[in-house]
Amino acid sequence: MRQGKGLLTLLLVSFLLVIPSVTYGNSPVPLKAKEFKASSPDGRTILKVTVGESLSYQIESGGQKIIEPSKIAMTLSDGTMIPGTNPSVKAENLKPVNNTISADVYKKAVVTDRYNPLVLTFREGYSVEFRVYDDGVAYRFLTRLPGTVTVKQETAEFNFGGDHSAWLQYLNRWGKGDKYYTTFENAYVNTLLSKTAAPDSLIVAPVVIDLGSRKVAITDADLEDYPGMFLHKGKGEFSLEGAFAPVPRTTSISGPAPVDEENLEAVVMGDRYDYIAVTKGTRSFPWRVIVIVENDIQLADNDMVYRLASPSRISDASWIKPGKVSWDWWIENDLWGVDFRAGVNYKTYREYIRFAAENKLEYIIIDVGFSKSDDIMKVNPALRIEELIRYADSMNVGIIAWAGWLAIIDQMEEACARYSAMGIKGFKIDYMNRDDQEIIKFYYALAETAARHKLLLDFHGASKPTGMNRTWPNVLTSEGVKGQEWCRWTNPDQPKHAVTLPFIRMLAGPVDFTPGVFRSESKDRFKISWIGSMGQGTRSHQMAMYVVFESPLQMLSDSPSRYREHQECTDFLAPVPTVWDETKALDGKIGEYIIMARRTGTTWYIGALTSWTQRKVEIDFSFLPEGKYNLEFFRDGANSNRYAQDYMRETRTVSAGEKLTVQLASGGGWAARLDPIEK
Repeated sequence: MRQGKGLLTLLLVSFLLVIPSVTYGNSPVPLKAKEFKASSPDGRTILKVTVGESLSYQIESGGQKIIEPSKIAMTLSDGTMIPGTNPSVKAENLKPVNNTISADVYKKAVVTDRYNPLVLTFREGYSVEFRVYDDGVAYRFLTRLPGTVTVKQETAEFNFGGDHSAWLQYLNRWGKGDKYYTTFENAYVNTLLSKTAAPDSLIVAPVVIDLGSRKVAITDADLEDYPGMFLHKGKGEFSLEGAFAPVPRTTSISGPAPVDEENLEAVVMGDRYDYIAVTKGTRSFPWRVIVIVENDIQLADNDMVYRLASPSRISDASWIKPGKVSWDWWIENDLWGVDFRAGVNYKTYREYIRFAAENKLEYIIIDVGFSKSDDIMKVNPALRIEELIRYADSMNVGIIAWAGWLAIIDQMEEACARYSAMGIKGFKIDYMNRDDQEIIKFYYALAETAARHKLLLDFHGASKPTGMNRTWPNVLTSEGVKGQEWCRWTNPDQPKHAVTLPFIRMLAGPVDFTPGVFRSESKDRFKISWIGSMGQGTRSHQMAMYVVFESPLQMLSDSPSRYREHQECTDFLAPVPTVWDETKALDGKIGEYIIMARRTGTTWYIGALTSWTQRKVEIDFSFLPEGKYNLEFFRDGANSNRYAQDYMRETRTVSAGEKLTVQLASGGGWAARLDPIEK
């Protein structure tokens, strides 16, 4: 501990030695092309910021250039440039930070927040704050301007020095003529930076760039009252640049769908203003985040976005209950072995509640059909909702209700107050399909309103998370992903996608992927089917997703009838936690395979996934505390490559430090639970 303090002191002194002489107080001296530096706590990553006619930064890590000189700026509609021409630095703050964050609802109980900051304060009424971590760099603008300001544009350059390989997700558009209207649901492509599509092709953050000895991810964090950051091809051959959706000028509603149907085309985007935000003049803006690690697997356990998010605004989060959900939409309420006609009705959801209670699941969701699509206050009478809630309460099961955002936006307070009083536990809100300032304000307003009424939220049809799960921990999960639901209407390469998401999309936060499909098929036998939907990959692959994929509200997506037919597998899945005390990413490579371990209390779970490529992987138990453990695991069966539902359940004893070779079938997986054996 004493040695650590000495090191921080030494770093502080070294920082001060490289800062040019500046006159402090009320008479700052204009600086031209002056360079400021800050290093990571471990000294391996070096940030250089140049202040001259413009403001630019560059990053080195481990002796390798990561980001070449790249400009950052903000332009206001009144012509104000941040920073202006030849800006004058007033002060610098270089006090090291070494904190821990107690996480409310997260993949670990405690998050280390250790960095060295560089804050450049300018006399014109703004600052730029940089933070240099061992695993990356982040920066943001802070302004101290009167009233409100209109932000016309922001410049965020990420210039690279070579033609590196990149994993990118291009925007999927819905053909409305508005390039910013999207579901944020597309597969990742692996391409060279020089082959990045033209600037009008938007890219969804996070992205990952492979620099060989370093992997770099780019995203944003602490997004509030401001649009999210897309990326597009920059001016340089090997560069990316931030892009931001302008504020909508006009939108129109195409008309509500019937109560039992979805309506993807509810909002028709009109034109947009020539600015991206109207916001407070005195505020901190979102972080621009550059994660820097040495290998792929470190991306799968990274806390940068969570660290940078604003602290929790819920003083007592003890009422927030994460857990599993029995979900109806994937299988269209398909039940069998019951004496009633299944559908969006009271008896069907009573059966869902009974199934949830049998398996100690915390919730059920009543998805599309809960209410009129344009008014959440008009509940489907076939549900007999008050009677259903009473039955659910008697079985210790909560009900979560679905609605499109248009059905609640104008009556948030009324809806939250009414349903909280009735006993509904939360909402799944859908179809936002944007991340401009208007929609971001909606997210935060609903999160605050729901929290006051002790309601949980799942933002479906949403943009990627940016740390709201820390600021408002009642926001348990978000979609913003090409989830398993796409198997209902397309033939995606889902196993490859499943071993890509933990390294890229999950950098941003929890993911509502909807795993656990027990009717899951091999590559050759998969068929698109809207009714009787199929997943892809083996049974063990589907089960391992519950360990690999982070989501404090996790779906059991298949039919209760099918889960009952395979009770042995259900008995393993039902107790798997959805929040954790500790997470360890053990091994993996983007798009190929991943092995993830997570702990709650003294119990560990391990999940391993592979793409359609079958492979052997080694499970190294050296991460376990010393001792012996009971190991229960589900592995791919001998015929899983043809019959994906083939699996074997086995138990054995293992010791900390032992190694186990596991054969993964095509689209295969391995799911395990370890409990310590008391001496």
